[in-house]
Amino acid sequence: MTLELIIFIASILFGATIYWRESNGNTLYRFFNKLMNSKELQMKSTNKKGFVYQQSFLLRLIFITALFLVAIMVARFIIPIDVATISIFSSMIVGTLIGTYVANFIFKSTKVIDEQSDSIEDLLHNSIEKGKDFMDDLKSKESKEIDKIKIEEKSEVPKKQEKSARERLKDKGLL
Repeated sequence: MTLELIIFIASILFGATIYWRESNGNTLYRFFNKLMNSKELQMKSTNKKGFVYQQSFLLRLIFITALFLVAIMVARFIIPIDVATISIFSSMIVGTLIGTYVANFIFKSTKVIDEQSDSIEDLLHNSIEKGKDFMDDLKSKESKEIDKIKIEEKSEVPKKQEKSARERLKDKGLL
C-alpha cells in the first residue's frame, strides 16, 4: 500500500511535468502527426495540441495508458522481477491523469490572475468601500433607533398612581 501511494504521488507530479513540457512545445506530437498523416491532414504550425495538452479526456487516457504499457513492457524485459502489478499500473495512470488536470487548472488560474490582476484589485477595493458604507449605514440605523427609544421614553407621561386591586376591592366593600 505504501509503494502504491508513493507511485500515485509521483505519477501526479509526472503528469504535471508532461503537461508543462507539452505546453511549452509539442515537437514529439508534431513528429508523429507528420509521420501518420498526409500533407493536407497535418496540423498547422500554430496548433499547440499535444498528447495531453489541449486533448479531451478519452485521448489523454489512451495516450497515457499506451505510454505506461510500453514502459512496463520495457521494464519486464530489463528487470525479470514482477514489479509492475495491475494496481500499481492503474494508480500510475490515474495519478498521471490527475496531474495533467491539476497542471491545467494551475496554468489557467495563473493566466486568469495575470489578465485580471488590475480588475481584481479594483473589485477588492470596491468591496471594501461597500463594506465600510454598509457598516456606517448599520451604525446610523442603530443610533436612530436608540434616539427614537429615548424620545419615546421622555414623551411618555408618567401614569398616575392607581390603586391596587386589593384597595379597589376594599372600596367596593367586597373585602
